[in-house]
Amino acid sequence: MNKSSRMCYKLLVSFVSLLIFSTPSMNAQKKDKIQKRSEYEFYKNFPKYVDKIHAELTYPLAWGNSDIRNFEQWKATARAKVFECMFVPPTPSPEGWNAKLIAEEERDGYKAQKWTFNLSDYYTVTAYLLVPEGKGPFPAVNLLHDHGGHLFIGKEKMIRPFDVDSVVIKDADDWQYKVYGGQYVGDFLARNGYVVFSVDAPMWGDRGREEGVDRNSYDIIAGNMMMLGRDLSAFMTYDDIAGTEFLATLPCVDKDRIGCAGCSMGAYRAWMLSALSDRIKAGASVCWMVTTDVQMTWKYGRKEWGGFANCIPGLRLYLDYPHIASLACPKPMLFINGEKDKLFPVPGVKKAFGIMRDVWKSQNASDDLFTELWDMPHECGPKAQDRLLEFFDQYLK
Repeated sequence: MNKSSRMCYKLLVSFVSLLIFSTPSMNAQKKDKIQKRSEYEFYKNFPKYVDKIHAELTYPLAWGNSDIRNFEQWKATARAKVFECMFVPPTPSPEGWNAKLIAEEERDGYKAQKWTFNLSDYYTVTAYLLVPEGKGPFPAVNLLHDHGGHLFIGKEKMIRPFDVDSVVIKDADDWQYKVYGGQYVGDFLARNGYVVFSVDAPMWGDRGREEGVDRNSYDIIAGNMMMLGRDLSAFMTYDDIAGTEFLATLPCVDKDRIGCAGCSMGAYRAWMLSALSDRIKAGASVCWMVTTDVQMTWKYGRKEWGGFANCIPGLRLYLDYPHIASLACPKPMLFINGEKDKLFPVPGVKKAFGIMRDVWKSQNASDDLFTELWDMPHECGPKAQDRLLEFFDQYLK
C-alpha cells in the first residue's frame, strides 16, 4: 500500500469511527427531546380532573363529620383507620432493643452519645443521644429530621455528628446554614436541659442505598415496598413510634415528659407521631401543615415534591392532614408556618389551622394549641428554635 493509499485508508477509518461513536450521542439527543401528544390527561404532575377528585374528598371520619360524638371513641376509631391505611408495621425484634453504646464525647454542658439498637427485626440502626449534665431523669425530645431533597445525612441534620467521616460532618455543618440558621436544634435543646434523641428515617443517612444517594430512587423503592405490601412512609412513622418507646426506656429520661419536634418533613413526622403515640406529651412542628385541596393542585404555581415521603394509601378517603394531626388533641401542640414558604401556600395553612383550632376548642383545650404564621420562608432558624424551647419549657418542665 503506497503513501496515498494509506492516507485514504486512515481517513476512511476515521470517518467510520466518527459515525459509530457519534450515533449513540445523536440518539441520546433525540431521546432527550420530550415527546408530546396533542391529547393528554395529566398536567404539572396532577390529573386534569383533580378538582373533581377534591370535590369527592369529604373526609367522613374527621371530627365533626363523623357520626361518633364521644371524642375518645372517635380518636380510637380514627387512629385505627390511620394504622389500617399504613399497612403492615415492621416486625419487632425478638431479641428486644439489644442497645449498645458505641461512642461518646463531652460537650459544653452535656455529653453526646452514639447508640445502636434494634428498631425492628429487619434493621439495626444508629442513633445520636444528647444527655445534659446533672441528675436526671430529664425531659426528652425526639428530634425528627427533614427531607430537603438531601438524603446523604439524616440524624446529623439535628445533632452535630461525631465519630464519622469528615465529609459527613462538613455536609451537616453546611446544612445548618441552609435550614437552621447555623445552629443545631438538638445541641441547642441539650444545652438547655433536655435529653435529645435522633435517628435516620428509611433512605436517609446510614439507612440509604448501597449505590449512593439518588433522590429519584426513593420513589422507585417506595413503589417496590408497596408491591411487597409495605409502605415506606408508614415505616418512617412506625419507626418514630418505636424510637420513642426505646427513648422512654433510658434511665436518663423521664418517660412522662417526652416531646417531639421537627422541621419540614420532620414537622410532618412530629404531628404524625403526636397523633399516634400516647408516649408523646407535647409536639412541635415547623413548616409542614396544609390541606390537601391546596397542596395537591397547580393553582398556586407549585408542584408537590414530597411524593412517597408522606404517602399513606387510601387515607385521604377518610381524613385530611389537619384531621389526623387533631388526633393529638388535647395534648399541647405548636405549629409554625412561614408566610414566605413556597411549599405550603398560606390559604391552605390557614384552613388547616382553623380546622385544628375547632377541634381543640371542642375539647376546651384551646389554650394548649398554638398555630402561628411567621414572616419567614421554609426554615427553622434560631428564633424558631427559641420558640420551640419556650414551648417545651412550658409543657415538659
